Amino acid sequence: MDLTNKKSQEDLVKMKKEVKKIFFFRICGTGMGAAACLLREAGYDVGGCDYNFYPPMSDYLIKMSIPTCKVEDVTRETLQEYDLIVVGNAVHRKSEHARLIEECGVPFASFPATIGSFVLAQRNVVGISGTHGKTTTTYYLTQILEKLGKKPGYLIGGVIEGRPSSLLGEDYFLIESDEYDSAYFEKFAKFRLYNINNLIVTSLEFDHADIYQNLNQIQDEFKAIFEVVDHSLIYNETYPGICEILKDAVAKTILKYGNLEISPKIIEHNDKGTRFVLEFNEKKIEFTTNLHGDHNILNLTAVILFCLSEGFEVKKVTEAVKNLAQVKRRQEVRGTYKNSLVIDDFAHHPRAISMTLNGLKRRFPGKNIVAVIEPASATGRSDIFQNEFENCFDEVNKVIIATPQIKTSVTWAKQLDVSKLTTALKNKGKDAVSVTSVDELLSEIDQRTSSDNLICVMSNGTCLGLWQSDFVNQLQHA
Repeated sequence: MDLTNKKSQEDLVKMKKEVKKIFFFRICGTGMGAAACLLREAGYDVGGCDYNFYPPMSDYLIKMSIPTCKVEDVTRETLQEYDLIVVGNAVHRKSEHARLIEECGVPFASFPATIGSFVLAQRNVVGISGTHGKTTTTYYLTQILEKLGKKPGYLIGGVIEGRPSSLLGEDYFLIESDEYDSAYFEKFAKFRLYNINNLIVTSLEFDHADIYQNLNQIQDEFKAIFEVVDHSLIYNETYPGICEILKDAVAKTILKYGNLEISPKIIEHNDKGTRFVLEFNEKKIEFTTNLHGDHNILNLTAVILFCLSEGFEVKKVTEAVKNLAQVKRRQEVRGTYKNSLVIDDFAHHPRAISMTLNGLKRRFPGKNIVAVIEPASATGRSDIFQNEFENCFDEVNKVIIATPQIKTSVTWAKQLDVSKLTTALKNKGKDAVSVTSVDELLSEIDQRTSSDNLICVMSNGTCLGLWQSDFVNQLQHA
């Protein structure tokens, strides 16, 4: 690696006024695209490249008048037209593109470092972190602060109906704070570069085995940020991985939640939502929301605690939480297929799968759930969660497993044994089957459709191309 022209956050702050044109290398990823739109809104002349451009991010880039080109069309001369290159972590260290970036003579940096220096340095930043629930919780907080009369900026790593994934805003800045690494030349968590003042930690357990080898390594990243977040820290106490490192926290305000028997204490679930009680400052406050599922109530609780700790009136907060929208692909109703309701969800980690199925059982109590799961992440494709996957379908009797089509990139683990997983589920009395193609998947779904069944597709990928197949065209919408 030649890091002569690589810029640190301190360098970026110094050169901020001189930078006019910024090029995003691999711009169409969720984080990179949202960051590019944010800097365009801030007044920079932004361009970028990628291999492929898909909606909705491609639509956002067009709407923001950001010119793009294919990666293969980028030359040394292309890059030299810009003052700064923002490098996505999809660019590999040994790739020809890394060499091109390093040798073109233009300053370059990661997108977390750039956003941290150019957008977040002078803002009241709220970071939303954790293994699960980051995107959802960030969107809940965005909506609630808006209802409370604020105009928050935000960067959310998901697709939101009717609004862009990022917005500059005026007061708070809410940012989904990922523990994934920043770039091939910055192998540490993105959130360490975000200048976070307030931190929410929704959960903490092992994931991202292509980056980390154990939970301790992930905890080290959180320790580093606990040592600098100075205003407030709100965390879910049911995760030992968080509690074990609290001694490193220096925040003035530290609040916990997570015990569903104490706070938040759920009083009632019904088809319209959830009623629960939350303790704050030794007072019990009742809330009613349209949200379903323990995981959504826990995520909402973290947001409520932040708002109350910031001094917003209790009455206004209770009103603000009553009706909240979800990010797309989070328990999203896509329509009906041959009389079966179809849900699309991003869940891919065993714990997230369990929580999603729990929420759907509460939301649709009369339905039999057909769980369709594609272990598409690097960790999910490995055998690291072999046993955990066997134990995360207690809420359902029918399971279809989409066999991963590429090998895991986790070098220290084996491939997930789908055959073994299917057999283990059958031994538990489940109607379990594995498939290797979208045609097989559709055939198995067809055999399990009825008005009594709900089909829940859980994947952070395309589920063997299901969402690009004729299946979508056959969905009936209400």
